[in-house]
Amino acid sequence: QVDVRPLVDGMAKTAFQARNLGRAAEIYARMLRDKDCTIILTLAGSIFGAGLKKIVYDMVKHDMVDAIVSTGAIMVDQDFFEGLGFSHYQGDPRADDSELEQLSIDRVYDHYMDDEELDVCDRTIAEIAESLPKRPYSSREFIREMGSYLAKHGKNPESVVQACYEKDVPIFVPAFSDCSAGFGLVHHQWYAKGEKLSIDSVKDFLELTKLKIAAKETGILMVGGGVPKNFAQDATVSAKFVGHNRPMHRYAIQLTVADERDGALSGSTLQEAHSWGKVDLRNEQMVFGEATVTFPLVAGYAYHSGDWKKRGEKRFGRVIDEMDPK
Repeated sequence: QVDVRPLVDGMAKTAFQARNLGRAAEIYARMLRDKDCTIILTLAGSIFGAGLKKIVYDMVKHDMVDAIVSTGAIMVDQDFFEGLGFSHYQGDPRADDSELEQLSIDRVYDHYMDDEELDVCDRTIAEIAESLPKRPYSSREFIREMGSYLAKHGKNPESVVQACYEKDVPIFVPAFSDCSAGFGLVHHQWYAKGEKLSIDSVKDFLELTKLKIAAKETGILMVGGGVPKNFAQDATVSAKFVGHNRPMHRYAIQLTVADERDGALSGSTLQEAHSWGKVDLRNEQMVFGEATVTFPLVAGYAYHSGDWKKRGEKRFGRVIDEMDPK
């Protein structure tokens, strides 16, 4: 609703992280202008529960992203959870956590979830697993089934999982069991008689490698760090390892509060990733700031620049399904 371009352009003329954010916003707009660029969005943290879900929903609906790599918590505990009709609530980080536990209220810093509603989310995942043919699935394949479920039974249409199902935008969750999906799938495998559904993490990596091979060029917009960050970056190395010498990610942006001093991957720089053959250094930018501040500005700048209007759908889910791994 708010055109942030004048603000971000002004920030770009200052210094420190304001200038970095201005450059990151322009690089994202550049990705959208590049007709050969496939845009991969990576997500970590409690950003949907914190209120940023609609940003990604709009990005999917307006062809501003072609694939998503996420933590399980964002796509299951936060997005699918809200798609079922449940909500996150503003809370207080100074609350009495013992009292919250007794009331079945789960706290994520300054926002809350109803634990009994989250249990419904877990059991719905188990129900979806029971309804499907029993075989190994990639997380992308299973999340597509979650989107199909929401399209039929959902109570909140502004769901990223449902929108990606409808637009055939693949969602990868490489650590899929580390969320409510894990509880639901454990329930399924505990009680299943005979054949069981499972999640194949190697198939996830194979499918993301297929996407990298099929794309002419790629750009990554990373919100936070964690497993999604490295998973998306590694696709270039994986493609080369199976005999397809694809270019490094042409564009790369990371919005993070982590830094490199403790050796953790979340704070490893994009310059470091270049040494691994993952990221081209001509169009890269780190922005050190918390995502509820930085992400709306970067995404809003690119949205109001209007370059997405000329992109169209890529429907990489279909491409992955039809692509011969050889």
